[in-house]
Amino acid sequence: MKILLVCAGGMSTSILMKKMEKYWEEQGIDLDIRAVGLGNYAEYAKEYEIILVGPQVSYKLQQIKEDTGLPTEAIPSYDYAIANTQNILKLAQKLYAQK
Repeated sequence: MKILLVCAGGMSTSILMKKMEKYWEEQGIDLDIRAVGLGNYAEYAKEYEIILVGPQVSYKLQQIKEDTGLPTEAIPSYDYAIANTQNILKLAQKLYAQK
């Protein structure tokens, strides 16, 4: 699964990305993931299959969907805050099924 994570500056999603990589590796799931800031998602989107957006930039969700044409969803605030990788995996799998 190829996931692009988008947040305001790419910093908080980088932390989440590391936890996602570790959890998904433990689950035996192949993951290609990158964390970028809101200003950079368009240049990377074509390399990915789905986009997960941090809650702090969820107001841009519709624009990101329109710009990329990829299945895109905001990570729920609580799951993002505590890095609930199990719930984020479920969300990613739901989006992946839509592609």
